[in-house]
Amino acid sequence: MERQALYFTAPRQVAVRAEPLPSPSFGQVLVKTIISAISPGTELLIYRGLAPADLAKDETITALAGDFSFPLKYGYAAVGQVVEVGRGVAPGWEDRLVFAFHPHESHFLATPDELLQLPSDLAPEDAVFFPNMETAVTFLLDGQPLMGEQVAVFGQGIVGLLLTALLSRWPLSVLLTLDLYAKRRLLSEDLGAHVSLDPSTPETLARMLSHLQGNGPYPGADLCYEVSGNPAALDQAIAATGFSGRVVIGSWYGLKRSDLNLGGSFHRSRVRLIGSQVSSISPELTGRWNKTRRYQVTWQMLGQVKPARFITQRFPLAEAGRAYELIDQHPEEVIQVILEY
Repeated sequence: MERQALYFTAPRQVAVRAEPLPSPSFGQVLVKTIISAISPGTELLIYRGLAPADLAKDETITALAGDFSFPLKYGYAAVGQVVEVGRGVAPGWEDRLVFAFHPHESHFLATPDELLQLPSDLAPEDAVFFPNMETAVTFLLDGQPLMGEQVAVFGQGIVGLLLTALLSRWPLSVLLTLDLYAKRRLLSEDLGAHVSLDPSTPETLARMLSHLQGNGPYPGADLCYEVSGNPAALDQAIAATGFSGRVVIGSWYGLKRSDLNLGGSFHRSRVRLIGSQVSSISPELTGRWNKTRRYQVTWQMLGQVKPARFITQRFPLAEAGRAYELIDQHPEEVIQVILEY
């Protein structure tokens, strides 16, 4: 049997290759992919050649073994159906709809413990957002927003929008978001942001602070999230944060460097910078939180938000090159792109 697999072969070059695929061995199942979601953050860094080549892709996911050197397979949001079951697999797995943290390819082998069964009431187009929703849930756990706080989210790509959708359920006094693209700002406000601003205009900081009690007793944001992928946005987030506020850094910048102004109010304001990443859970929470519990909350939030409406483009796997070119060259048109099989 053969499968079609997507490879990043060089900066701004991808190829779909046929490669042999054996039958399931003992304890394995064969999954036929239905759809997979392109990550416009991490995958765009890889596509542009901005991911550190010697860094491990993910030390916690078997399907993502290896580093970021070319050529490589990548992707971590695949929904498919089990079409063949190997010896030693418990009954009932055949025909199940499943999610897997797996690269973009038409078929793959996995053990049942590497798969998540879809809830019966959730469509594949909603389930394919699982990793990004899990990331948004992790950001909430790390940021710990409180009732009545003033919160700003820098970046309204897919993770930022999901984060905004979750934060809109909190009784916040202000939920402010920022993004370069009008399409995303409008959707952000539809999801519950009180206001969404363009961070590139000269008056942005003044406008932000005016919404964040600029003349009140508690000026500035209590909590900022930097999820834009733009290192310059981190400096803006710090500038918008008030005394003893906190900044959750969810972006991965790859080889891009951040130039921060820490010589002004930052030092005296006791601002806390919090690194957040979905591969682990904060040690302060692990007494009552583990991945299983976080997965349960993620499925619950997917059922409430129904993010399939964020899909803006669909491409067959054979046209994946066009998909990455669109994300790279025309980000203003894109919220979520998926590949179909």
